[in-house]
Amino acid sequence: MKAAIIRAPGQGPAYGDFADPVPAPGEVRVRVSAAAISHVTRSRASGEHYSASQDFPFIAGMDGVGRLDSGRRVYFVMPRAPFGSMAEQTVVRSQQCIALPDNLDDVTAAAIANPGMSSWAAYTERAGLKRGETVLVSGATGTSGRLAIQIARYLGAKKIITTGRNPEALSELKALGADVVISLTQDAAALDQALQEQFTQGVHVVVDYLWGEQAERLLIAAAKVSRMTRPLRFVHVGSAGGAVIRLPGDVLRAAPVELMGSGLGSVGPDRLIRVLRHLFRVTVKAGFRIAVTPVPLSQVDTAWSGDDSQRRTVFTIG
Repeated sequence: MKAAIIRAPGQGPAYGDFADPVPAPGEVRVRVSAAAISHVTRSRASGEHYSASQDFPFIAGMDGVGRLDSGRRVYFVMPRAPFGSMAEQTVVRSQQCIALPDNLDDVTAAAIANPGMSSWAAYTERAGLKRGETVLVSGATGTSGRLAIQIARYLGAKKIITTGRNPEALSELKALGADVVISLTQDAAALDQALQEQFTQGVHVVVDYLWGEQAERLLIAAAKVSRMTRPLRFVHVGSAGGAVIRLPGDVLRAAPVELMGSGLGSVGPDRLIRVLRHLFRVTVKAGFRIAVTPVPLSQVDTAWSGDDSQRRTVFTIG
């Protein structure tokens, strides 16, 4: 079969031939129709992610959409290594497949799964977001951040604050549901004042896609003006702004803060499957918007390096 093959650490996928998978007991074969590039997919393919396989060669991709031998259309996640989702076929445990609603097309389902799950799990499984609360999305201009705005509104957030760098993307956030947009490119004093103003008014949940310096800045701003009667739930999801923070200890003494992460290790597989079922069921009804670039899998060599954080690249197969 044809597949996107990773042959060595640090190499991108190459389009080529790979042995057909044979389902083991408890597994099902999926004839894949769509699979998206995500930050996790890239990180796993490079060998940098904590869940990455160290055995080569293997097929790129951790999730996708396709049909079982029975004809049922499903979203699937975490195929058995060395098989991935970016191939004509793959194999996966039956429990890791979710039947898709008829009104949700293959490309949209593949595109929205990973970025939509990231914030939905952060809100519901980690932060316990309640209707009427205020949410701050740190790093809201990428695909995941844009969905985090829409999902927060759907889940009942009363006020949504966003931060980001890209001026053009920032100008579009209010149309997606953001109430406040804060540019991270302004000078440090103005940025700190803008953040402290929002924390003074009250923030209940932070969903953070940046980490690094901006996470430090947010936590310090919260501590300086803290009037919170219940803890700020700060959920770390991504590290686009840096892998490490330097956090003064008095920040945690000055304000009630619950610092937590949301990802493959901190949210169990059964809970992630539950999140995805909810997401797929409401995507069309809620009108969630996600920019997508469909590309044939045969063009993986060029499309992989040209992936744009503003749009989700989805490889189409068959």
